[in-house]
Amino acid sequence: MSESTPPRDQLRVGRLTKAHGLKGALKLELFTDDPGRRFVPGAQFTLQVPTSSPWHGKTLELVELRWYNQHPVGFFRDVPDRDTAETLVKAILWIDQDTDEQSSEEDAWFDHQLVGLSVVRDGVQVGTIARLEHLPAQDLLIVRTPNGEVMVPFVKAIVPTVDVKAGIVTVTPPTGLFEESPPEAEDEYSAPKDHQGSADSLEESVTGAPAAPGVAAPPRASEVDAPDPTE
Repeated sequence: MSESTPPRDQLRVGRLTKAHGLKGALKLELFTDDPGRRFVPGAQFTLQVPTSSPWHGKTLELVELRWYNQHPVGFFRDVPDRDTAETLVKAILWIDQDTDEQSSEEDAWFDHQLVGLSVVRDGVQVGTIARLEHLPAQDLLIVRTPNGEVMVPFVKAIVPTVDVKAGIVTVTPPTGLFEESPPEAEDEYSAPKDHQGSADSLEESVTGAPAAPGVAAPPRASEVDAPDPTE
């Protein structure tokens, strides 16, 4: 299921997490340190939702923001009941942003400040930032390289330094993120490079006995890259 992403001249300010009560209210996860300015009556939000959602391509207008037990709850126009509110759960809210505006948070940037910056690893440029993808779990830097686009988790462990003035984003990615991992050294249990046999024949070469009929050989272990701005 694909999901539309608003253009980079917009700012992500919140996500609708669950319906609240019976009158169409929705709990919010805020991605802004200034909700009093972003969430005012009449504020218009662009919705990031799956293309299959009935809200795809539509905007949402805030009627009122209330706080219940220190949790923000929004009431929106054309969302009169809980059933309608349920169709908006997980929607991400975006607003138009002033391109001259600077983030007031430390280690936080607007998308337009990062797009086009050089991505450097070990002093060597490996690509440029094409765009950002904002997912519920974490943000991703989409880096354009000579070999295609690479998705880089925007977390401190992998992106330790962002220097907007210098136009450089320094990355310390795990092995294999920007290129294929070096081939593993062959050992006595490895099949020859030109070996074209099945998994069963490989197991037989290791154990000395054929695999049981209908039972696949156990899979070999593989490395998995570990995956976390909110404004």
